[in-house]
Amino acid sequence: MPIAEAHVKGATTVAEGSPTVRRRELGALLRRLRKEKDLTVDQVTAYLECSASKISRIETGQRGATPRDVRDLCDLYGVTDEAERERLVGLAREGKQQGWWQSYDLPFATPMYVGLEAEAVRIKDYDSGVIPGLLQTPGYVRALHDEPLPEPAREATPDLVDQRVEARLRRQELLTREKPPPLQFWTILDEAVLHRAVGGPSVMQRQLELVVERMQLPNVTVQVIPYSVGAHPALDSTFNILEFSGPVSNLVYSEGLAGFIFIERPEDVDRYQKVFERLSEMSLSPRQSADLMMKASRQYKDALKAAG
Repeated sequence: MPIAEAHVKGATTVAEGSPTVRRRELGALLRRLRKEKDLTVDQVTAYLECSASKISRIETGQRGATPRDVRDLCDLYGVTDEAERERLVGLAREGKQQGWWQSYDLPFATPMYVGLEAEAVRIKDYDSGVIPGLLQTPGYVRALHDEPLPEPAREATPDLVDQRVEARLRRQELLTREKPPPLQFWTILDEAVLHRAVGGPSVMQRQLELVVERMQLPNVTVQVIPYSVGAHPALDSTFNILEFSGPVSNLVYSEGLAGFIFIERPEDVDRYQKVFERLSEMSLSPRQSADLMMKASRQYKDALKAAG
């Protein structure tokens, strides 16, 4: 089946799609065409008279391709079907568009992640430190920014914090939208997240109440790994597994003080899937998790009363 026929059905429009995902989709298709012709990256760069890093970045979706780049690659790969060529050129154009998140001043890796998140159909999240962004209250987000930002020479000015709160709330619309269907979000939290008083008792009381409220949505699942479990396979990790429909492959995103990483090799993604399944087995059920969160919320409420 020609590439155009394989992907035109159910294709996302420019207005609805994510340019980040379109770049990844185009890169995957171009990489497949190159391998079908048994060409190396060096052979392609010699033909186009460009750098190997340019071709590699296009194929991994880290860089957008121009329509001219795509037409030249189609000539090299022997793609003669006009509909197929136009489909690839269309992906290049869509990949050059601006996503809504690009108008916000976000941390370095965040725009790339948000672009992928915007078109994921399912996200599995494990966090040992904080409530995940898709479930955070504005007060919780602001409290996280009370500490210096992990970016060189950046000050958490009120305007910058306001921007990031607004962007966080826009991202959360993924959970309640009607079309396309809302994101399926499944998060597993270490119990420590419930007791880390980010922003103080008042912020945490409302934050935990919101998580329990969101758990009423059919597309949101929250589980807690209790302290009593002890050691588990992701004790020193945090990660998100992003799953997509269509030709875009699933991936894992992880970040920390040392930077961020996107993991794409199928065997590595599968390993994280297995770890997530194991964490789910070790966790409390959603109902038990909600009970534990409400218990913690009441403790924060009691602390507020005691403080007068």
